[in-house]
Amino acid sequence: MDQINWNDFEKVQLRVGTIVKVEDFPEARKPAYKVWVDLGEDIGIKKSSAQITHHYTKEMLHNKQVVCVVNFPEKQIGPFLSQILITGFADENGHILLAVPDRDVPNGAKLH
Repeated sequence: MDQINWNDFEKVQLRVGTIVKVEDFPEARKPAYKVWVDLGEDIGIKKSSAQITHHYTKEMLHNKQVVCVVNFPEKQIGPFLSQILITGFADENGHILLAVPDRDVPNGAKLH
């Protein structure tokens, strides 16, 4: 594993946001949702494609806070433009579980 320094870590903008909208993404190659996340006043609402359908229904995701990388370049995923990366961890079968704060925090709060 390559080591990074503090300056490298600070370049990655990890922010918390609240999921405000979820739609099916039938055009995706792997099962996924289209997800809109409110990242607070400074960043606004951003969208992402998320391969999280195994552990989460659309209803389970609404109003859930998630940790997102907000400073990656936008990525075209089929017909959908993903603006952020919603973070998570793979379970023993490779299915993603979301990285979430254990208490509510203000949207846009930075991970330290």
